[in-house]
Amino acid sequence: MKTKALSASAILLAVIIVMGAIPGIPLGFIPAPIILQNMGIMLAGVILGKKYGFFTVLGFLILAALGLPILSGGSGGFVVFIGPTAGYLFSYPVASFLIGWVTEWLEKNNKLSFLTLLITLLIFGMLFILVSGAIGLNIVAHMSLNKALIYQAAFLPGDTIKAVLASIIGIILHKRRLTL
Repeated sequence: MKTKALSASAILLAVIIVMGAIPGIPLGFIPAPIILQNMGIMLAGVILGKKYGFFTVLGFLILAALGLPILSGGSGGFVVFIGPTAGYLFSYPVASFLIGWVTEWLEKNNKLSFLTLLITLLIFGMLFILVSGAIGLNIVAHMSLNKALIYQAAFLPGDTIKAVLASIIGIILHKRRLTL
């Protein structure tokens, strides 16, 4: 692994962990809070690209599975991967890969802009994660899929704001050539 890639991956890993230290907002009717950490997942794909974004997020999840309290609210351990938020967690490395893949393609073809990056993040950083979370709620919490999908609407405003912020940060870093 190149030094620049290793350094950038370590920084993004730290950013994701710090975002997890910010307490989530519980919703009550769904066993998943509104968290900031998924914005870090988006940034990993945008900044690190598909390969390093995927492995950085996967490493983050491995650390969490080993028991480090790095998930939102200070949770960690294997049990979270069989709990109601499992669908969201398992989608993170895939989302980061897909975001990185599309971002790399957009940049290669001179189509990377705030709007194209925002659309990418809304599709893969928001909708993909939310649908995966709903599927996880259906499987683990035995919630009907329709009900689980409807409940995801509560996350749309906050996740849209996170996608906008990640798009702004991503475009600034890409213009300054501070990405991999």
